[in-house]
Amino acid sequence: MNDEERARAIEGHPDRALDLLRRMIRVRRLEERCVELYSATKIRGFLHVYIGEEAVAAGVMSVLGPDDAVVATYREHGHALLRGVSAESIMAEMFGRAEGCCRGRGGSMHLFDAATRFYGGNAIVAGGLPLAVGLALADKLAGRDRVTACFFGEGAIAEGEFHESMNLAALWDLPVLFCCENNLYAMGTALERSESQTDLALKAAAYEIPSWAVDGMDAIAVEDAARRAAEAMRAGGGPHFLELRTYRFRAHSMFDPERYRDKVEVEHWMERDPIRLLQGALEASGRLDADALASIEREVAAEMDAAVAFAEAGTPEPVEELTRFVTSERAGATP
Repeated sequence: MNDEERARAIEGHPDRALDLLRRMIRVRRLEERCVELYSATKIRGFLHVYIGEEAVAAGVMSVLGPDDAVVATYREHGHALLRGVSAESIMAEMFGRAEGCCRGRGGSMHLFDAATRFYGGNAIVAGGLPLAVGLALADKLAGRDRVTACFFGEGAIAEGEFHESMNLAALWDLPVLFCCENNLYAMGTALERSESQTDLALKAAAYEIPSWAVDGMDAIAVEDAARRAAEAMRAGGGPHFLELRTYRFRAHSMFDPERYRDKVEVEHWMERDPIRLLQGALEASGRLDADALASIEREVAAEMDAAVAFAEAGTPEPVEELTRFVTSERAGATP
């Protein structure tokens, strides 16, 4: 989407554009706070942040309804937040507190919340794709008008589950929105070093699935593509595939020394920061001024401050309950 097209989109739907900006800022500030807390050893284990990729989650989540399902990867804090999982619940989970969305048992990589139909947080590469197919199959068999959005990185394309899931979704005409977050690096392996065909939308198209590439740094373009796909799926159009071409500004994880990317490349992509891109377009259109932006930042800062305070005041799960959930509980049994 060029500047003129973006300006027209903002003019036609200014509130929608402002909402996308607010969504991205919420995710960015959450992730930045997580980096600070991880550096202070308050968050432990693995931590994979989404900084740079916010337009993808913001654009796709905005077209989903409350009855739709979401399946994500281990880089899922932003997806969970925009799906409706509270920042307090997310932060408490990353602190390992019992007040977290998984009682502190999942941590950063395994966020889950049945109430919002957010089914992970899946640490196994491509592991979420078969789950998404199963959720969509259940909805279809039950006659429910729902969509399942499945997020995964381009590294999942090399896994067998990707091809099996594409094939079954197409064969069974399932309402799965496959969202490939192509950030060019599967951990430290560049896409062109692992895939002979780097146009990933073509791979999905081989399964007779409507597929197209999207500028994943442009929240408006992502939302337009996701809305188009979701509307087609709700009308019986079967699965759709979006290759969302994006980029993570930070290393794969907090443990990653990041010796595989050229700094010039990173700086080039940072010039297309999705937040600055939309913020600049809104300012140019007269729909956003300094006071309005400052108001959004204050609201988000207060939300993140409250989340951190909630997590710090949380409690570890009692030692006597450490074996709970290891096996299923009998109906009527006392927890």
